[in-house]
Amino acid sequence: MEYVVAISGASGIAYGIDILRNLPHRRVLILSKGSMEVAKYELGDGISEKKIRDMADECYDEGDFGAPVASGSHIFDAFIIAPASMNTVGKIASGISDNLITRVASIALKERRALIILFREMPLSSIHLRNLLTLSEAGAHILPASPGFYHKPSSLQDLYSFVTSRVLDILGVDNKLIKRWGD
Repeated sequence: MEYVVAISGASGIAYGIDILRNLPHRRVLILSKGSMEVAKYELGDGISEKKIRDMADECYDEGDFGAPVASGSHIFDAFIIAPASMNTVGKIASGISDNLITRVASIALKERRALIILFREMPLSSIHLRNLLTLSEAGAHILPASPGFYHKPSSLQDLYSFVTSRVLDILGVDNKLIKRWGD
């Protein structure tokens, strides 16, 4: 199994990091240009680019079209964009592949591989909603970064774990990150 995770420059970098940290098997990471700037702002000095890169088996910058994952002949099981900026969502929905993130998303859609879009934006414009609908109709899983509260979170990590658990559920990865409804 190979999972590809992209971290864009949208707010909510901690979601992407938590998903990357909890994925089993082989992990390939794509970092956007703005992701580390947002990470430093949101997470402070507690996280470095090296620490994030070290969570993956391979790491590529969004401008690296020579990466193996840029080819449809490279087999991966799922592509997760967490967080996904509305800029990235709009490009993918329009068929624009101008960086490695949008290229791998295009591959996931055309090859019918799992594509998970974890967006973190509010409010949503009609354009955002249309783009998300277009991606859903093309086969992508659309997840807003909005954790539940029935598991009675007591920390930020509990909120991240809720969202990560839902991503892992879609991938069929057994996890015990949260207390499930009815447990």
